[in-house]
Amino acid sequence: MDNQIGNANVSREEVDKFGQLANEWWDKNGPLKSLHDINPLRFAFIQKYTDLNNKNILDVGCGGGILTESLAKAGGKTTGIDLACDSIEAAKQHAQRQNLAIDYQTIDVEQLAQEKTGEFDVITCMELLEHVPEPERLVHACAQLLKPNGLLFMSTINKNIKSYLQAIVAAEYILKLVPKKTHDHAKFITPATLARIARSNDLEIEGMSGFSYNPVTQEYFLTPKVDVNYMIVFKMQNLTT
Repeated sequence: MDNQIGNANVSREEVDKFGQLANEWWDKNGPLKSLHDINPLRFAFIQKYTDLNNKNILDVGCGGGILTESLAKAGGKTTGIDLACDSIEAAKQHAQRQNLAIDYQTIDVEQLAQEKTGEFDVITCMELLEHVPEPERLVHACAQLLKPNGLLFMSTINKNIKSYLQAIVAAEYILKLVPKKTHDHAKFITPATLARIARSNDLEIEGMSGFSYNPVTQEYFLTPKVDVNYMIVFKMQNLTT
């Protein structure tokens, strides 16, 4: 059973796992190489649905700030949050070296939702859903933080036999794209389940895309197939109209 940190929707094991990689977040050939490799795909997917310039943006589970910096460079007023203190420190130091004004905070998304309800135009939450004990709580907190008509971008892993074979057996043990024990198949979530959770929080699907890996070219690419890795964007309904 996950050793949760207080009432936070996160396990100490998960926080420690990524916190231990703090000094390697920005090593593009290190254990987090796959995050650097997929970042252009994530960023392109986001830009397909919104102009980030002058938007109030929140990156939930930002880690060392790989995506966060891309959002800031696109002109967004960007905040990044994560509960791994060492990762946040690494993110702060790298942003400072890049002369980027990013507001990094070690804070739980549910606590932030109480302080900044309805303040963000765009929220990104990438590769986090499959690491939390209760994904429903995470989606709910993100929905609270969004402005009406705001966009929530998420990426995660589908739940089926193929995703187990590709995202765990192949990616972790054969191709070694990510460190071993990065993922737990029991925590994977289908697009249908995620969409149902989103609808209960007044979020409607705007678009979805899969992405995959070619072991021959060693490159990631976008695909219409969402049976393993997928990105999805939700729009907060404007209930006042």
